[in-house]
Amino acid sequence: MNVSELHAGFTTFVGFFGGIIATLMGGWDAGLITLTIFMIVDYVTGLIVAGVFKNSQKTETGALESKAGWKGLCRKGTTMLIVLVACRLDITMGLNLIRDAVVIGFIANETISIIENMGLMGVWIPPILVKAIDILKSKSEKDVE
Repeated sequence: MNVSELHAGFTTFVGFFGGIIATLMGGWDAGLITLTIFMIVDYVTGLIVAGVFKNSQKTETGALESKAGWKGLCRKGTTMLIVLVACRLDITMGLNLIRDAVVIGFIANETISIIENMGLMGVWIPPILVKAIDILKSKSEKDVE
């Protein structure tokens, strides 16, 4: 087996399973693409905060730890599982609402986390954005109570 055959087999495998996963999650639409991108950006900025700036709030030392990174990946995976459950609920009830609402909620959460990471890196954040995040956080905390 030469390299081009191996490459073709690998890309076919990834495409096949990626297609199945996207179909199960309601399609590879703008919402799912945005959520996936934001999850990647959040994870990478979290790695930068811990690895470069040693300012992570997820570890005692603020430095990069594999256990904290693994927990982050597990959280991202369970986020996608919740999207899958929401999609299946939509299909079961004949709706097109639950999955979109869940995806938008997770996009908002990832956005907050990305901005928090930027703040931990010392990046200037417009005051209006900080205020909006504070409002979202307090509203979220009230909803939990």
